[in-house]
Amino acid sequence: MSKPMTKTQLVAALAEKMDSDKKAAGAALDAIVEIITSEVSAGGAVTLPGVGKIYCRERPERMVRNPATGEQFKKEADKQVKMTIAKALKDSVNG
Repeated sequence: MSKPMTKTQLVAALAEKMDSDKKAAGAALDAIVEIITSEVSAGGAVTLPGVGKIYCRERPERMVRNPATGEQFKKEADKQVKMTIAKALKDSVNG
């Protein structure tokens, strides 16, 4: 498996695709991340066409076990960010 693309590499690739400079591409990427973060934090979902859907899921209160000590304790209800991958992306990776 190759190393994941860094933000700098992503901004450079985005600037090249947009025929723009890296500053504008970085600002666009930051704006997209900010929009996704605020929408998912508020309980909504964001669909990125061709990539997938990012949403927040509520997890109920539950009993968990500390693997080091074996001690069981109650973990409070919390939220978890999930992503469902789009079929188009799955097909392009597997095809």
